[in-house]
Amino acid sequence: MAYDFQVVIDTNDPHALADWWADALGWQVEPQDETFIRQMIEKGYATDDDTTTHRGALVWKSGTAIRHPDGLERAPRVLFQQVPEPKTVKNRVHLDIRVGADNIESVVEKLTAKGAKVLHRGRQGPNWWITIADPEGNELCIT
Repeated sequence: MAYDFQVVIDTNDPHALADWWADALGWQVEPQDETFIRQMIEKGYATDDDTTTHRGALVWKSGTAIRHPDGLERAPRVLFQQVPEPKTVKNRVHLDIRVGADNIESVVEKLTAKGAKVLHRGRQGPNWWITIADPEGNELCIT
């Protein structure tokens, strides 16, 4: 039996990092249902401390997600979950963003202007890539 999956990225600020990744991938941040959140608070399943305001909307503080504009059939969802500790070591798993050889430099320039940091330039045969870190230090490759 085959299973579906989502990618989960630990972060100190899930909403800001989800915005960065949505922009980097051309994806969309999933909307959160303010009415549902308020109902959960009213029913005692959550408290105001479980929420925050992001871009003028009430959202769950602990996380948010992004998805491909064509839906989950096109690509897995990416969830950003709040954790208390900062990133301290190299990722054991990372994402490769395939933009095409002619676009690598311009995409890296765009992402570094938005807080990414260039870590490494790599080449294997005719293929090349640039490894960068997102604003919280998570590695990804632009290929």
